[in-house]
Amino acid sequence: MNSYRNNAIIVGVLFIVATVTNMLGNLSIKPILDATDYLVQISANENLMIIASLLVLISAFAGAGIAICLYPILKKHHEALTLGSVGFRLMEGMLIIIGVVALLSLLTLGQEYVTAGASNASLYQISGTLLQAVKTWAGQLSVIAFTTGALMYYYVFYQSKLVPRWLSGWGILGAALSLASALLAIAGLLTPLSAVFISFNLLILVQEMVLAVWLIVKGFNPTAIASKSPQVDS
Repeated sequence: MNSYRNNAIIVGVLFIVATVTNMLGNLSIKPILDATDYLVQISANENLMIIASLLVLISAFAGAGIAICLYPILKKHHEALTLGSVGFRLMEGMLIIIGVVALLSLLTLGQEYVTAGASNASLYQISGTLLQAVKTWAGQLSVIAFTTGALMYYYVFYQSKLVPRWLSGWGILGAALSLASALLAIAGLLTPLSAVFISFNLLILVQEMVLAVWLIVKGFNPTAIASKSPQVDS
């Protein structure tokens, strides 16, 4: 039983790490990327860009770690969905890494742009626009991968009662709204990281923090664990 308790604490910590690092990384550089002279601003804020990239990278590994740590527990209740959640969260991590590569490439481009001055300015702008697009598309697709994986393990949570059903149901609703925000952004009806976009994702954000605290403090439901534990003959 201690292994389940330790696993719950690790997953809870990973939820907090993934959420906090992703928010800090993306929101800290949003004003820079949104600036009209973003290449100049990126070059002038090299340290911030590198730190933000590292934070987002940490969130990618933490997100994948959540599904991996949940796998040995949830697979006893629904192995196919649990395996699917691992796959989608790994996909999410890969897409986030692509976004980080685009971000660091923007830093290099911005430094080259400042060094070159007015020479070939239009070429640098086009390259910057393309890298911004790669980051944006990778981010939107990572949200789809994240929410799909989250819906899978929240459904298993709901069925198994490993955590209270009100908490897993909250996760299902929050993940569904987050998925909707990503689809609306892809359709051009919503701007990523806009106030409306963030409000769509607020429910899952709060839910994951509540779930994290629950797992750290209380862990998984012992009754649900016992129901799937092998019986020992007396």
